[in-house]
Amino acid sequence: MYTAFTPGAPWLDTDGKRIQAHGGQIFQENGTYYWLGENKDHTTGEDEVWTWGVRLYSSNDLMNWQDEGLIVPPDLENRESILHPARHLDRPHLLFNGKTKKYVLWLKFCDDSHYAVLTADALKGPYTIVNGRYFPYGRKCGDFDLWKDEKGNAYIYFEADHTDLLGAHLSADYTEVEGEPVAIYSGRKPPETREAPTHFVRNGRHYLITSGMTGYRPNPSEVAVSDDPLRGYTVLGDLSEGDPSNTTFHSQSTCVIEVNGQYLYLGDRWMPELNDWSYTGDLRPDPATQKKIMAKLKELGLDPVRDREEAMKVAIHLSEACNTSLADYVFLPLEWEGERPILRWKETWKL
Repeated sequence: MYTAFTPGAPWLDTDGKRIQAHGGQIFQENGTYYWLGENKDHTTGEDEVWTWGVRLYSSNDLMNWQDEGLIVPPDLENRESILHPARHLDRPHLLFNGKTKKYVLWLKFCDDSHYAVLTADALKGPYTIVNGRYFPYGRKCGDFDLWKDEKGNAYIYFEADHTDLLGAHLSADYTEVEGEPVAIYSGRKPPETREAPTHFVRNGRHYLITSGMTGYRPNPSEVAVSDDPLRGYTVLGDLSEGDPSNTTFHSQSTCVIEVNGQYLYLGDRWMPELNDWSYTGDLRPDPATQKKIMAKLKELGLDPVRDREEAMKVAIHLSEACNTSLADYVFLPLEWEGERPILRWKETWKL
C-alpha cells in the first residue's frame, strides 16, 4: 500500500500490476476517484498490438488504485473493427451528460486520424459505438481533451491536420461538435504543432497545457491562459521549471485535476528508458527496448551522448515498436506564481 507519490517510478495497482491507464483522465464521482485510459499491457512492441482496450481504476486516495476491468474491451474477432488491437486507439476521455444520463466516451485513432464516440448508461459500460469514424469539421484530428462547465455545456480541444489546435462547442448530447471552431494555435508544423491538450479551470480562468509533436519523445510543454473557454489565450511559456532535460520531466500531459484547492498534473512517461540521456547518456532498462535502440545506434555508428539529436531521432523512429507496456507516469502538484502554474520536480510527495 502506497503512503506517498513517487513520480516516474512504476505505479502498481492493488493487485501488484502496473497501472495501465495511459493518455486518459482522472475524475471524481460519488466520492470516488476514477482513472481511465489506454490499456497497454499487451503492447510489447513485438507484434501489431497497439492498445488492448480501455481500462478503469478506482481509488479513495489517488495513490492506491483498484482495477475495475476493461470498460471497452478489444474486439479480437473482427479485424475491421475500430476496437481491434491493431488499431491505434489513443487518449480516451469521458463526460457524463446530466440531461441524457449517458456517459459519453471519445476515442482517438491515430492510424487514420479520426475519432469514435461511444455512449453507455453506466460508467463501467457496456459502451455502444454511436459514431465509429468521426472527422470534426471534415478535418483529420489528433489528441484532444473534453470539458464541461457547471451548466452542462461541453467543449472539445483538439489538434487538427498537424497544423492547428482548435476549440469548439459540443452538441447537447456531447456526441459531435457544433458551431464554428476557434483556432487557439494555428499554422504550425511538427514538431512545433501543439498536441496533448489538457484543459482546466482555476479562479474562473481557463488554462491549456500542450506539448509539441515529437511522437513518444518528450519535449517542452507550454501553458496558455484565457478568461474565455475558447478565445483569447495568452501563452505563459514552459510549464516546468528546473528541468535540465527540457522535456517536462520526461512526460506528456494528459490531465489536471483539482483536489481541495490543489491542482495536480498527470503526464505519461512513454519511454522511461530514455529518461537519463540528458544527464549521463545512459539508458535505463526496460532491457528489451534498451537492446533494440542501442543495437540500432551501434549499427549507425551513433553515440547517445555525442550524437544526442540523431540518436533521439532513431529512438523516435523505433518508438512505434517500443514496449509501452512499461510506460510510467509523472504525477506532481502544480505550484503557482500569481496566475502562472509551474511544475517542479519532487522525488516523493504527499497530498
